[in-house]
Amino acid sequence: MLRISELKLPLDHTPEELADAVAGFLKAPADDVRGFTVFKRSYDARKGVMSLVYIIDVDVANEDKLFARFKGDRRVMPTPDTNYYYVGQAPAELKQRPVVVGFGPCGIFAALILAQMGFKPIVLERGKEVRQRTKDTWGLWRKSELNTESNVQYGEGGAGTFSDGKLYSQIKDPRHLGRKVLTEFVKAGAPEEILYLARPHIGTFRLVSMVENMRAEIIELGGEIRFEQRVDDLILDGDRVRGVKLADGGEVLSDHVVLALGHSARDTFQMLEKRGVYMEAKPFSVGVRIEHPQSLIDAARWGKYAGHPLLGAADYKLVHHAGNGRAVYSFCMCPGGTVVAATSEEKRVVTNGMSQYSRNERNANSGFVVSISPEVDYPGGPLAGLDFQRELESKAYELGGGDYFAPAQLLGDFMAGKASTQLGSVEPSYKPGVTMTDLARILPDFCVEAMREAIPHFARQIRGYDLHDAVLTGLETRTSSPLRITRGDDGQSLNVKGLFPAGEGAGYAGGILSAGVDGIKVAEAVAKAMLGR
Repeated sequence: MLRISELKLPLDHTPEELADAVAGFLKAPADDVRGFTVFKRSYDARKGVMSLVYIIDVDVANEDKLFARFKGDRRVMPTPDTNYYYVGQAPAELKQRPVVVGFGPCGIFAALILAQMGFKPIVLERGKEVRQRTKDTWGLWRKSELNTESNVQYGEGGAGTFSDGKLYSQIKDPRHLGRKVLTEFVKAGAPEEILYLARPHIGTFRLVSMVENMRAEIIELGGEIRFEQRVDDLILDGDRVRGVKLADGGEVLSDHVVLALGHSARDTFQMLEKRGVYMEAKPFSVGVRIEHPQSLIDAARWGKYAGHPLLGAADYKLVHHAGNGRAVYSFCMCPGGTVVAATSEEKRVVTNGMSQYSRNERNANSGFVVSISPEVDYPGGPLAGLDFQRELESKAYELGGGDYFAPAQLLGDFMAGKASTQLGSVEPSYKPGVTMTDLARILPDFCVEAMREAIPHFARQIRGYDLHDAVLTGLETRTSSPLRITRGDDGQSLNVKGLFPAGEGAGYAGGILSAGVDGIKVAEAVAKAMLGR
């Protein structure tokens, strides 16, 4: 097959026009084109004209001869092999079973790949199964009742379950492992469009049933999923792991333990430091959630094409390098979504963004965050970033007035340096509720300075971004893990053999897709170790 890139058509083209465009691009008779599939579809809004841009895989007669005709043209190349190939298969007599700690996107894919290779993993998840977890999460949003073991951060599906469900990433992926992730999602019930859309997403409601289906496959293949099983300690034999101890006093023995922790597993991080597992502090970002009317973003991004069904709710990605040396950027943008309470600890306020598949809520929201680093902002040991986060989250709880209300401010007042006393035209979506105040009272001064500088720059890219009534809701503190549980080329901890740090909590992923890819990589490392390779 041949892959054609940069095939551009009008927004409202017909399927027949796409087929004609493929044949026309190749300058081949229509009968020679035996079939084609869309590998990727994106859009191009430059020059005021909206077009769809395709990457197409074509099954064509006389392929070698045709390809030779396009020699030197980067738009035509042989279609790469994107199939996934397992690194091994567990022998029937293998008695050891790997343990996977955590059942978010990384843990799910680590367990799934291990199960598909016959290793029958045991998964230990501190939270509850996804539907019960959803009820507990709504308890915080509707009644200000926090369950510290079952919330946005902890439970089946991980933090990604209560998000926009974005399935794109900027990671290098020469083995096309991201394709394996997307294929497994489609098999579990995701719409097939995620295989070809340039910026696919699923949304919370669809993720719930998909997670359940993937759990069922792991169990069918001989794996186990044990919920409400918090790992409180490691069982070590010198520099080797031999298993884990649970909060209920039980033990699970294994010489191969995957740590697929989320970025909020703070008590587990503290345990690992006490056990001497090598970790190091890493940069992350802090800031707020910013909400605009989705109609404003649609108009700014799509112009006269706003509302077109193929385009849906518009998103954006913004970056500004401030004069004080800080990067200010949009993070985890959620078109047509809501700002959600995402704390996992009592008397702390944390925000995140979430969308459903339809993305039809009235507001657009995004993280509006500033980069920070351990060298400058939280010097100390590997857990210094946790202390930095907790201090900000506690201040946000106090400034919000308690009961998990979040502090909020109008953008215009934030720019003017004065506290807000009432809302304007934009109604914030955060539940349990917000308290109008001055966010400069809790944000670090360098953040406030950089954010105020960035707003006019962002408004030049998104007309109306500097809307006075846009709402800032604080705080966004868990953009990524504040530490890295460093691993070697074999996927194992630098100083504890048999321990495999993985995913977002270990500092090796950021988002659903990259976490899933890392889960696959770590599953392969475990398989090789168990097979003696």
